[in-house]
Amino acid sequence: MSSTDQLAIRVLGGPTALISYGGLRLLTDPTFDAPGDYPPGLTKTAPAAVTLAELGPIDAVLLSHDEHPDNLDHSGRALLATVPVTVTTPSGAVRLGGTALGLQPWQTTELSRPDGGHVTVTAVPALHGPEAAGASAVLAVAGEVTGFVLTADDLPTVYVSGDNASLDHVRLIADRFAPVHTAILFAGAPRLPIFDGELLVLDSAGAASAAQLLDARWVVPAHCDSWSHFTEGIDDIKAAFAAAGLADRLQLP
Repeated sequence: MSSTDQLAIRVLGGPTALISYGGLRLLTDPTFDAPGDYPPGLTKTAPAAVTLAELGPIDAVLLSHDEHPDNLDHSGRALLATVPVTVTTPSGAVRLGGTALGLQPWQTTELSRPDGGHVTVTAVPALHGPEAAGASAVLAVAGEVTGFVLTADDLPTVYVSGDNASLDHVRLIADRFAPVHTAILFAGAPRLPIFDGELLVLDSAGAASAAQLLDARWVVPAHCDSWSHFTEGIDDIKAAFAAAGLADRLQLP
């Protein structure tokens, strides 16, 4: 949990986090199915910390991408029909239809706050695979992915990485937004046979490097449990942040 007067974050399992920000309830990559198997060779090993019935109303979904069930499962897809807007990639918005809004990197949209103000959501670059493979090859195999930055005049800056494996992209984001108050970093070092088992999302050491680049005061790790292809977990993140001298920045459940 990371909190100020108007910021609270609860990771619900895998990439799914509930962000209370300026009176809005925002949800990342909704995954609420029961444990089970999904093609191609993905296995969910634990349920979300809350059920959809317990979740309550959501003002917007921040969806890094729609093409993989470990970021948007069957229950998550059903949820999208009940929320006012799903902010995602341009190609994802075409596939999803409905209230989905696709943003290119650095494009923004505004969400109205209950107090009459607004929250700006900026789409930021993400790469769902190894930089060495080349951006076009990663895009062709893993698809289009986005991260998000949340800002408001009176609120701390929040970065949501999405499924990103590129520290070069993090540097670009840091150039525009650092220092970041809170970074929700997807980690877990997922590996699959594609790209010869290279990282598809940051590993724990990469998450620590991202925190340094962003000059993040608080880091909330996500995407590091509940799926069998994640090769690192919360203990690995703790060790990596301790080795980097950043243990005091971690916010854990």
